Amino acid sequence: MSQPRLLLIEDDYDVAEMLTTYFGSINYTVQHADNGTEGIELARSAFPNLILLDVMLPDMDGYDVCARLRQYSLTRYIPTLFLTQRDERASKVRGLELGADDYITKPFDIEELRLRVDGSIRRATRENLHETRTGLPTGPLVAEEMKRHIQAGAVELRFELRGFEAYQEHYSFMASADVLFHAARVLRAVIAREGTPNDFVGFNDETFVVATYADAAAIDSAVQADFNTQVTAFYTFSDVQAGGILMKPGTPEEYLAPLMSLARV
Repeated sequence: MSQPRLLLIEDDYDVAEMLTTYFGSINYTVQHADNGTEGIELARSAFPNLILLDVMLPDMDGYDVCARLRQYSLTRYIPTLFLTQRDERASKVRGLELGADDYITKPFDIEELRLRVDGSIRRATRENLHETRTGLPTGPLVAEEMKRHIQAGAVELRFELRGFEAYQEHYSFMASADVLFHAARVLRAVIAREGTPNDFVGFNDETFVVATYADAAAIDSAVQADFNTQVTAFYTFSDVQAGGILMKPGTPEEYLAPLMSLARV
């Protein structure tokens, strides 16, 4: 599994610095927002595996942030753990009713927090809330979401990574996992930029699926252009210059596998 991605929405600088340093030291990629508005935008564009959300924020409270995240298809299934100074039962119940996955009160034990974060991410993976390589929803959840969106008038788009098998054979499983994550990031970034807050992105059977209420042709064009421009970063200079990977060199079966593309199917 690639590095788990954690989004911290916290306006207390000392707490944010401590959590960023700690989780970074145990192989997490941590992004930080110090207000709810920025946190929502980062959640839509960075698709973290989990969100640590402070209740008391300068522009809106964490309950409002959680409610908005649960409204958007791109962020609805991201596990969220509340951080708060409060210890009242009513406050905890409100957070859980809004869809929070867990709740921890400051001051907290850092090891307990780590265990809760790890547990929430494992549950999300086990329940197909996200696929480990891409971070996108997968399994039966994708079919349910796509059916709901198509009935509501969305257009369905499907994309596949052409040339992926040759790349994986030549460069390794770990390198190919990074490519899948990058493809998911491209899709999410394009949807965040060109789509609507109600658009959905998932991953099933090695295929990326999108439901969009925006201009499908524009989404398609942007996805392919962005990915095909950036994919060269995953190849050696010589492969880029050659236009692909020379497979089975020196044998009668020698052939050039073109550079990968994220193509509509």
